[in-house]
Amino acid sequence: MPHIHTEPGQHDHTVTAYIIRPNKDEPLALLHMHKKLKKLLPVGGHIELNETPWEALIHEIKEESGYDISSLELLQPPDRLQYMSDAILHPYPLVLNTHSITRDHFHSDIAYGLTATSEPSKSVSLGESLDLRWYTQRELSALGSDIIYGNTKEVYDFMFNIALKKWHKTSINDL
Repeated sequence: MPHIHTEPGQHDHTVTAYIIRPNKDEPLALLHMHKKLKKLLPVGGHIELNETPWEALIHEIKEESGYDISSLELLQPPDRLQYMSDAILHPYPLVLNTHSITRDHFHSDIAYGLTATSEPSKSVSLGESLDLRWYTQRELSALGSDIIYGNTKEVYDFMFNIALKKWHKTSINDL
């Protein structure tokens, strides 16, 4: 989806899925080579005007990774609000952040942490990057700023070091 807000200083709202898959030796982090930016990014994209952040996450995961959301588990902090009256309670994000896309355009991003126990069962959607890659934490750390943003590495480090160990893996069907 193109940017909704095109005036200087405006923010588009986006979602990101940081996906880790356990492996025999070490867990692996999923990234894809973004076609325009030529950088490794996690799966994600713009929240369309007619969808919630969670709905956007589901369609971005399917389109960009080939994963069906039901084959993933969501990482959630152990202490969290479980119910809210008169409102839809969304899953807790891994991180909320705002980052610049250009000097005067920003993305306010809601990023979720997920785990997968297998490879994706479907193909990536037509027009999306087919260059999916899996990296260990050590391999990610070794990548330079010419190929990956520092904040992407920082979020994956948090997942490897904290969220995978202390957060609960929650079935998407239980939400």
